[in-house]
Amino acid sequence: MRLDVIPREDMSARQSELADRIIAKRGKIGGPFKVWLHSPELCDRVEALGAFVRFDCSMPERIREYALLVASRNFDAQFSWNSHIDKAIETGVPAEAVAALANNERPDFGDDVELQTFHDFAVELLTEHFVSDETFARLKAVFTDQQIVDAIGLLGNFTLLSMCLNTFQVDLQEGRRPPFPDVLGYAKVAPATA
Repeated sequence: MRLDVIPREDMSARQSELADRIIAKRGKIGGPFKVWLHSPELCDRVEALGAFVRFDCSMPERIREYALLVASRNFDAQFSWNSHIDKAIETGVPAEAVAALANNERPDFGDDVELQTFHDFAVELLTEHFVSDETFARLKAVFTDQQIVDAIGLLGNFTLLSMCLNTFQVDLQEGRRPPFPDVLGYAKVAPATA
């Protein structure tokens, strides 16, 4: 990691308070929180937003987990991907769709209109920076207004997370296979050919 992890004994009172809260909710100070504790007020707000979008927002859990994978793949954030791939599959995202996303292919979600609609919207927004009238109409036909607003919160939070992980090169998990064929460590590489 590009920043030093702040030892507990060197934390300010505010950092210790946040560390205790993070540990109580998440079991440890992992991944991006090692970075965000360097800016306690940002950490406070990001942690609250992250907890809301992951655990309490109006989108179904499989959509929340898939949103994290879409943002992770868009930013090549391997740490985030590796941390959530199993949970995404566990919550109902098809493993074949996850593999397609990892390979920058359009996943087929079969009859799952929610996942397909969310995927198309998220990829369009993240790559084109805009959402067409057609895509928005499909979104409105499937999700409530609150869910659409929460979807922006999901993607925004997970984009922030991805940028943090990659900028500070948060240590990748040991024993996990690199998830993307065009990324090794923290750099783009030519995908291996068969």
